[in-house]
Amino acid sequence: MANPGTLAPAVAANRDMSGPRGAKPKRAFSRANIIVYGTLIVVAIYYALPLYVMIVTSLKGMPEIRMGNIFSPPMEITFEPWVKAWSQACTGINCDGLSRGFWNSVNILIPSVLISIAVASVNGYALSMWKFKGSELFFTILMIGAFIPYQIMLYPIVILLREAGLYGSLTGLVLVHVAFGMPINTLLFRNYFSSIPEELFKAARVDGAGFWAIFFRIIMPMSLPIFVVALIIQVTGIWNDFLFGVTYISSPDRYPMTVQLNNIVNSVQGVKEYNVNMAATLLTGLVPLVIYFASGKLFVRGIAAGAVKG
Repeated sequence: MANPGTLAPAVAANRDMSGPRGAKPKRAFSRANIIVYGTLIVVAIYYALPLYVMIVTSLKGMPEIRMGNIFSPPMEITFEPWVKAWSQACTGINCDGLSRGFWNSVNILIPSVLISIAVASVNGYALSMWKFKGSELFFTILMIGAFIPYQIMLYPIVILLREAGLYGSLTGLVLVHVAFGMPINTLLFRNYFSSIPEELFKAARVDGAGFWAIFFRIIMPMSLPIFVVALIIQVTGIWNDFLFGVTYISSPDRYPMTVQLNNIVNSVQGVKEYNVNMAATLLTGLVPLVIYFASGKLFVRGIAAGAVKG
């Protein structure tokens, strides 16, 4: 009978000769990978190409633009179009560029975002954890408002603002943005708060914490990702808005940045300066881009953690 001690090396050798076990590794350049990555590259180029054209055009002088090759990089980089777009471009009789519209947009954006997120977060908190009589009906009515086209509400809101003495003012436009941002933000907060373990909420109630104590000390510290989601959605929607700005603001001195951009691009007086138009467009889009890239990871976490779950 063979000694078990002499069999162990033979068994190990047989295992080594049989080769590695487990799933066969996938090839890096398989047909599926080529299709997936090829499609992603094509889509990325499709969306990045207009941005590239805008950037290189904004850095060229008009003589170089007239040569006709819009895809070539600038032979001589100039930031004069950016300076002119910011402080010298004419929008009607005013020739102070986008700077005035920028500060108007800031004065609209900050209170609109803060008020809408504050109220919507409390709404979502109450609807998810403090059920009251008629809460589901209230939530249903609120959600119906999220699917009503803005264009249908333009004229009724004009009448409401006129009767309240707010038509044409920045305050009236702030209230409009708050009202239209409320349904979707309430939905986001309600769904996110519903994903928080109910036992945590009950334990806080047992310890004597009330409505506001639970909200500020427990819920808010755990909910940074969803606040970032709401922030990005509101900033993008409010900053890029054109329809409400041109409808509810009556004085050109109070126009937001997007309305001024439209006036600059569509101006028919003098020479059409494409480099200034491109620089003005990029300046108008910088704020949402900066906020998104600064908080993109938290945005993804908020979406993945229940922001769009029903």
